[in-house]
Amino acid sequence: MQAGTICAVAGQAQRQMRAWAADHPALYDAKAFDPALFSTLALAAAFSGPDLGADRLAVANKVCLWCFGLDWLIDYAASSRDEVAGLVRRCAAVADGEEPAPGTPAEDELSRFLAGIRDELRAEPAFPGLGDVWRDELQRMLDAMALEWDWKAARDAGGDAPSFDEYLANADNLGFAFVFVSHWIASGGGGDVTAVREAGWAVQRVIRLLNDLGTYERDLEWGDLNALLLGRPRAEVQERISALTAEARVLIARARDGAPRLADYMERQMDFCAGFYGVTDFWGSL
Repeated sequence: MQAGTICAVAGQAQRQMRAWAADHPALYDAKAFDPALFSTLALAAAFSGPDLGADRLAVANKVCLWCFGLDWLIDYAASSRDEVAGLVRRCAAVADGEEPAPGTPAEDELSRFLAGIRDELRAEPAFPGLGDVWRDELQRMLDAMALEWDWKAARDAGGDAPSFDEYLANADNLGFAFVFVSHWIASGGGGDVTAVREAGWAVQRVIRLLNDLGTYERDLEWGDLNALLLGRPRAEVQERISALTAEARVLIARARDGAPRLADYMERQMDFCAGFYGVTDFWGSL
């Protein structure tokens, strides 16, 4: 019965996500934003919160979709460091309350989408206590995406790639922690802030490497960085995932004392990704 409910909620969430994307056509018109992307993102959220309806997962799904738009613009559309820096400044300014500045159609839609998310979260009772955390996680993600762009540009110019440990330390570019804190605010807050954030970062590191195992072939085609391209064989990366997963479960258990539902959400997200990336990934083809 629960499986049916999860799939039903995912179907509702998918329709919501497709409507949000339709409101921002210049941002989501690339072929890579195919129907399966919306479906699988919706399933990830529905599985992680099996007792939550689509409306209660809407913020997580909206922010996740926004992050995919940002990732597309930085990773694949940006052709210069100035473009990347401009996107980072633009998003930071909107998060701080400024009105979106004029740009390209895709940049305008990215900014407008973020402004709507910002305003929606500011209306939540938990925002005064977690707003600074939200802003910090956004900046961490923006800076991490920009750093990965720098690494790729240096590699393509014949320079050195980052070490495996440097790459893993930049896991904020994945965006999980930013999406999660947005869901946290929309869910009413609660829990020990330090414990919940540490658990979220641990889960993010696990998902970063799970993603790399599942996207290796696509990363080769698209020219992305990947842990398997940094001198570590698959077996060693899998061993590291096992160790990081054990560490994450310890930190999730600590967070569970004051925030059991948030802890469950994080753990289920991690477990979903362990199965999901063994078969496919979210992006469609170019």
